[in-house]
Amino acid sequence: MSNINVYVTTKKVRKSAESLLDKIKALNKDIDDYLSKIREMENSFKQQTKEMEERKKEEALKAEKAVQNQQEADTKKAGHKQEERRKQEQSRSREESRRQEDRRRKQANARKQEEHRRQEDNQAVQEEGRTSRKRRPRSKDKPAKNVIDEFFSQQAAVQSKDKKADIAKGKEESFAKASAETVKAKAQKTKKDYWEEEHPSIYNKLLKEKEKKNKSAQQAAQQKAPVTAERKKAITIGDRITVKELSETIGIQVAEIIKHLMKLGVLATINQELDYDTAALVASEFGIELEKKPAVSYEEMLVQEDVEDDPASLQPRPPVVTVMGHVDHGKTSLLDAIRNSRVTEQEAGGITQHIGAYMVEVNGKHITFIDTPGHEAFTSMRARGAKVTDIAVLVVAADDGVMPQTIEAINHAREANVPIIVAINKMDLPTANPERVKRELAEQGLLVEDWGGDTIAVPVSALKKQGIDELLEMILLVAEMQELKANPNRFAKGTIIEAKLDKGRGPVATVLVQNGTLHVGDAVVAGTAYGRVRAMMDHNGRRLESAGPSVPVEVLGFSEVPQAGDILYALEDDKLARQVVEERKEKMKEASVRSSLKASLDDLFNQIEQGELKELKVIIKADVQGTAEAVKNVIERLSTDKVRIRAIHSGVGTITESDVMLASASNAIIIGFNVRPPSSVTELAEKEKIDIRLYRVIYDAIEDIKAAIKGMLEPTYREVVLGQAEVRTTFRISGVGTVAGCYVTNGKIMRNAKVRIIRDGIVVHEGQIASLKRFKDDVREVAAGYECGVGISNFNDIKEGDIIEAFTEEEVQNE
Repeated sequence: MSNINVYVTTKKVRKSAESLLDKIKALNKDIDDYLSKIREMENSFKQQTKEMEERKKEEALKAEKAVQNQQEADTKKAGHKQEERRKQEQSRSREESRRQEDRRRKQANARKQEEHRRQEDNQAVQEEGRTSRKRRPRSKDKPAKNVIDEFFSQQAAVQSKDKKADIAKGKEESFAKASAETVKAKAQKTKKDYWEEEHPSIYNKLLKEKEKKNKSAQQAAQQKAPVTAERKKAITIGDRITVKELSETIGIQVAEIIKHLMKLGVLATINQELDYDTAALVASEFGIELEKKPAVSYEEMLVQEDVEDDPASLQPRPPVVTVMGHVDHGKTSLLDAIRNSRVTEQEAGGITQHIGAYMVEVNGKHITFIDTPGHEAFTSMRARGAKVTDIAVLVVAADDGVMPQTIEAINHAREANVPIIVAINKMDLPTANPERVKRELAEQGLLVEDWGGDTIAVPVSALKKQGIDELLEMILLVAEMQELKANPNRFAKGTIIEAKLDKGRGPVATVLVQNGTLHVGDAVVAGTAYGRVRAMMDHNGRRLESAGPSVPVEVLGFSEVPQAGDILYALEDDKLARQVVEERKEKMKEASVRSSLKASLDDLFNQIEQGELKELKVIIKADVQGTAEAVKNVIERLSTDKVRIRAIHSGVGTITESDVMLASASNAIIIGFNVRPPSSVTELAEKEKIDIRLYRVIYDAIEDIKAAIKGMLEPTYREVVLGQAEVRTTFRISGVGTVAGCYVTNGKIMRNAKVRIIRDGIVVHEGQIASLKRFKDDVREVAAGYECGVGISNFNDIKEGDIIEAFTEEEVQNE
């Protein structure tokens, strides 16, 4: 009976526990619903805030346009008033000239009347002289004598006191002198005298109005005097300031500032920036002194936004693991075994040429792997991988042991201060000797745990997939001991792992998010590239809406291809991103040095001996960004005590005309790795005398530069491009392969020539022509403007749009 009761009780407890679990699940579901609603509300609030900011910006722009329109209207009104004044002056001058003409006519008439009266007076004097002895003067002769005396006694017409009107003496000189002085006196009258004498009422009225204007001007000057006195005499500004900001700072209208700038020969608008010297010169015209203050650059503003996270906001994140080691020791094969992907088959010769980042799930936890190539020339790419990693997995082949590149990988991991886990690969081979590997590792300072050290060593076989689980467990164990944490609730910050230019998608960058969360639509800046995240894909090609810490993603939306290793910042607004990029480009532009001497590898030693060249500048273009950076770092290490080699630019894609112009301005040579320049670029390089060196093997470039520095450059083979043909269509012929139907665009195609296949500016194959036909006939050569069929030896992957470039090589002896 007791057993039955215990069973019933246990059953009831189990039912109550199940119901309780159901209630907890429902509660968790409700909590998730509430959290999703809260996030939706936060997103809506953010959207409303952005819309309000955009409306404020639009209102500010409208107000600024209204101010500009008002200024233009005032300028037009001032012009109209000036035109009216000019017309009034012209009418006044015409009226004055008419009045002067009238006065001249009156004066001429007066002279004629005076001459006539003088003649009459002379006749009267003569008659009086004849009759003076016979009779006395009659009373009727007196009126004539009185009229003459009154005429000569007028002081307004004759102003000389020495002259006397003596009609009785009859001297003709007196009459002539009097008339001349009368004309001179009238001519000396001013306009003021004329209005004062002729129109005294109008003159008095104008005089009163002038006095009123002078009084009002004096009052206005008195009112403005206190404002000028209160104006600051020393104002602090930064290195650059706009005209509008300068107007607001010193309290002077924009029109006055622009007027003074025009006097200095500077045509500026309201939004144009002025440097400190120009702004100080303009301010000094108004009696204001400017002082320069250390302005905060946009780069510093960007760094200031990257604040330190609160420890309470940090959350665990997946570890980032870098797989390092010597070439052909099985790094990519090990990753292939971990993530069940065939990456090795996609690489040329089974050797990894570019960095890849992948994320795998192990027992519900995620691990991010970064695969770096093992070539000695790509040391910089391995170093870049070590900088962003948390754990370094060193792959060493059990049958090969520690190699030079393995030692370099150990040094990079130590410099990055990250723990090292050794994966002893190829344990399935009969020649495997793990004890030898452990001994060689101990010589390099890595003492494994079996020998009493602290370095974890795991024997694995990537081919047989043995020891993989144990290796992953060791990685998770080391990650737990490091307590890796990050704050996902902030703007993202990460590192550009790889970048390239895709024909269909544009600039594409592989980003490893290190802190925060990157969302689609975020404004981002990395180096001299900025933009908005248009799309994100994971390593499997699936689209993502967001990527948290330690998540590698491919990002689309950059304005240009960023540099591998650049730090990526996500921002709320792309305005700061554009300003940071402009500031960085301006600094790069100012740092470039121009030189007139053209450098060439052929005469490099002679220039060094003559002291003409102390620095060799190089422009590097490659098919992908990682290769370009690797070539750059390797070449820069070739510097000697006589000459320093400096790469002034490295980029992705074919060589362009802008690269040639940069080389011409900077006295640089151009090194192309696995790329081909168009014919127009080649012609421009020949015109500018720019040396372009094209390589497919990096070690050839290194050897050429070394030999050029030592003055022992061996005889080289110069390429002579015969012509180019465009593939219009392809034909599949059994027993022969793929034949390209081509149209020769320039030069000629010869049957015994070598050819290279160029696709989107990238060389995809070099080989020999197997067959050259016109219709059904074999021909030796085909000239430009004709069609032909071309077969390439051991190459059938010809596509429409490819360019077939035919060339020969001729030996050139360097001087």
